[in-house]
Amino acid sequence: MVAFCAQGRSLLSLPLLCLTFISMTAAQYENYKFKNFPKEELMPLSAAYGLALDRYAAGNWTESIKYLDLSLRLRRLLTDSVRYCALHCNGSGHEEPSSEGSRELRVHWHLLARASCQRKCRAHFPALQLPPPGRLILEEFSRRAPYRYLHFAHARLNDLQRAVPCAYTYLQRNPGDQEMQQLMEDYKSQYDLSGYLTDHEERLYEASFLRGVELVTSGDYSRSVEHMEGALSLYLQEFDLCQAECEGISHLSPDTDFYTLIADVYVDTLQCQLKCEENLMPNVRGHFVEKFVATIYHYLQYAYYKSNEGRSAVPCAYSYFLFEPEDQVMKQNLLYYKAYSEQWGLQPEHFAARTEALRHYNQTAAQKQMLTFARKYLEMDDAVRIFSDKRKPRFWPPSLQMLSLRGWETTRSRSTPTGGSRRGKETLGSQISQEFHYSRYKYVFDVFD
Repeated sequence: MVAFCAQGRSLLSLPLLCLTFISMTAAQYENYKFKNFPKEELMPLSAAYGLALDRYAAGNWTESIKYLDLSLRLRRLLTDSVRYCALHCNGSGHEEPSSEGSRELRVHWHLLARASCQRKCRAHFPALQLPPPGRLILEEFSRRAPYRYLHFAHARLNDLQRAVPCAYTYLQRNPGDQEMQQLMEDYKSQYDLSGYLTDHEERLYEASFLRGVELVTSGDYSRSVEHMEGALSLYLQEFDLCQAECEGISHLSPDTDFYTLIADVYVDTLQCQLKCEENLMPNVRGHFVEKFVATIYHYLQYAYYKSNEGRSAVPCAYSYFLFEPEDQVMKQNLLYYKAYSEQWGLQPEHFAARTEALRHYNQTAAQKQMLTFARKYLEMDDAVRIFSDKRKPRFWPPSLQMLSLRGWETTRSRSTPTGGSRRGKETLGSQISQEFHYSRYKYVFDVFD
């Protein structure tokens, strides 16, 4: 981890602010320094990437690698700069207008105050003084396309120690690339790749989530909770920063009126923000973890349940239900918790989603509604679509059958944690199932076998 702090007037004349970045092991990040980026390497991202592709097309592999590495460092510098100013201006207080002003005036006041803060902050970062890259170039980097070029360039120079990690990094976001998958299989059949299957762009929440799943699989529920809670916290932080990036990089024509410009900026930002879920979706052994936040809550409620912590399990179950309200298995589990609320020591406040889950759900739902509104009333191009990922296979199967885990029993004796006094009620009539259902996990656990 690399921590960057601005304190007092010693740096950028900004208030105390610490921003932590994930250190990367790739060659292009070995010498990356946010505070002291070499001036001689500063250039527009689009220019550096263009030079890299020109050299690649010409077969100049060494020069192509040089500019591809530089492009990745410039992309990191741009996003880190945008994130810094977003965090700074989010935490800065602004003078409030008179309470007698109209609501519209207060909205404009906050808009101007935020713009003033951003302008002062961005003036301190060279990367934000350069022409911004186009949206298509940014999407190239989100898809990790530079790593595909880096792999082939290194391979052409017979440097497989660098080529293999680049191929692996690319495949983490593009598992459907059959050519690259075949090349990776060829590498595995010919060489011992231990230590070289490294994701240079891996985020911290991915490793924490993977460890949590492994611990659930092994039955270590208390430790799995720690890792799952950590993954959730890290993901939500990264999600907020991803949203901030969308606000900090825009590419719109200035020759328009004020309100049209504001609407265009907002719609452009919304389109970018609605891709954050897709761009942050982790790949676990070739399978994308769709609806990642919901998945974490499902694991958490199960791990808490198995740890006899019903007061923590129920809010996680309700949090999951926000994102998957038609999940019949979870509906049965919620009925189970309600039926045994006295034995679990549950109070009314436990039967509600967690605060951060409500915030995340309301934020993403509002963004989708706003973009739908914009498409309808601002006559936007049909190409603007709300993100709806239909890639298969899903990380868990869409089927809602109440299946048991392989080798696990789901009899009535497993309806509550063993050793407790919650087995008192033998029947509740035909309205409520006494069993706690596990069906959503079967496919997940199969992945780790």
